[in-house]
Amino acid sequence: MNNLRWIGGSLLLAVLAACGKTETAAVPALPVMVVKPAGGQDVTVTAYPGEVHAREEAALSFRVAGNLLRREVDAGQRVKKGQVLAELDVADYALQARAAQAQYAAAEADLVKARDEHRRYEVLAAQQVVSRSALDAQTAALKAAQGQADAARANLDVNRNQASYAQLRAPADGMIAAREAEAGQVVAAGQTIFTLAADGAREVAIALPESAIREFSVGQPVEVELWNQAGKRLSGSIREIAAGADAQTRSYAARVQLAADALDSVELGQSARVYIGHGKGAALSVPLSAVQAGKQPQQASVWVVNPATGALQSRAVTLGAYGAESVPVLQGLRADEWVVAAGGHLLREGQVVRAVDRSNRPVLAPAPAAAANKGE
Repeated sequence: MNNLRWIGGSLLLAVLAACGKTETAAVPALPVMVVKPAGGQDVTVTAYPGEVHAREEAALSFRVAGNLLRREVDAGQRVKKGQVLAELDVADYALQARAAQAQYAAAEADLVKARDEHRRYEVLAAQQVVSRSALDAQTAALKAAQGQADAARANLDVNRNQASYAQLRAPADGMIAAREAEAGQVVAAGQTIFTLAADGAREVAIALPESAIREFSVGQPVEVELWNQAGKRLSGSIREIAAGADAQTRSYAARVQLAADALDSVELGQSARVYIGHGKGAALSVPLSAVQAGKQPQQASVWVVNPATGALQSRAVTLGAYGAESVPVLQGLRADEWVVAAGGHLLREGQVVRAVDRSNRPVLAPAPAAAANKGE
């Protein structure tokens, strides 16, 4: 009986030991689709200094000459469309308008007299009291009086307009970027009084070197970094390039337009760096689905596969303006590296993967299998 109990206990221990036995099994590497960055091999990124401007900058001036009586605004002040910015002394223009008014009244009186004379001669001519030639002379006199009245009326309108031109008004909402005249100064017609930076798009004015001007083009994506926000890149693109080089600096003036979401981040007159990729080839680019959030705020990254170990590495990159399906990579990536094209949010640093192309064909040597413990 004791032997049976001992055998039963031994079998029970053997079963429990079998259930608790573990074995190590190799787990195959996770397959991920990878691509190589599109673009050239010889791309470099150069920083160009610039200054933030408004796209629409207007030099405001009076249409008539005169003594600047008062200045209502100063540089840096915001203004609304139609707001009075400055006024000239209108005393002389008021006198000219009064003189024109008197001339117009005299011309109107002569016109009334010519009409009455013409009617009287029409009656006399119908009664054959005066000749036809006399009536024709009165008709010509009436037309001359009408012309004199029209000329006097036009002259009155001109003088009234000149009086109204003595007020300089803002043509649009914006900010006064510069002031060029002071109260008490005698200014000429067309002389700049203020420079108005209209609300709306903002741009960075830069100068491109003559030696490499053929490597730049309108619409080329760039990155803009403000001096007071180091490390934060704003998307933009080249909007225009001057047709000719400056005679003194031998450089080409260019304007870089900022994306709409960057308007709240920039102020007029700020200094900035514009990073432009150029060289023998086109800028590198990766699919939009390859871009992940970086470790730092406002930073982007991509997953790069180590060709020797198959392990993943998070690589911080500097991107250009986003396109419909891809985005330019200005810094942080080489053309010969394999980048994970999709599913990056499911991956982790150092994870071993099996790199495949869009046809599920391996593009690298098989990665070593990872070992894991599996309980039964």
